[in-house]
Amino acid sequence: MASSIGFRIARLPHLWRSILDRRLAPLGLTQTRWVTLYHLWRLGDGQPQCDLARAIGVEAPSLVRTLSQLEEQGLVERRACDSDRRSKRIYLTAAAMPLLEQIDSVAKEARKEMFEGLSEADLDQLGEWLERIEKNGLAIQARDLQEAVS
Repeated sequence: MASSIGFRIARLPHLWRSILDRRLAPLGLTQTRWVTLYHLWRLGDGQPQCDLARAIGVEAPSLVRTLSQLEEQGLVERRACDSDRRSKRIYLTAAAMPLLEQIDSVAKEARKEMFEGLSEADLDQLGEWLERIEKNGLAIQARDLQEAVS
């Protein structure tokens, strides 16, 4: 059982995104677009493009194409940063808000379905276990990086 836990944990994000992709497709959103919009919404308007890319887990150049597509759809605006004209900050437009509310509604419903049969106490316990596993992994990563530098 313990040997398969890692594979099961790794499979969940793919399963989650697959469910959301299928349910969000009628809104004309690809995974890269809805993930970008949702992260920007959660992080707040005016995020530097490089910070948004880091939060999503993509390289900044990869995000450029997605932002261009979202701009063409009238969902985001890129504005030059006041302190550094080379840097761009990303803003949601008013047209994005109803779409984000739909994304959020779909995500909440999918989350409810995925967690069916689990109590609040179960979810709290799961959260604690995942936090412990993540801390252990981060400690291993830090130790490995330190050993590589030494």
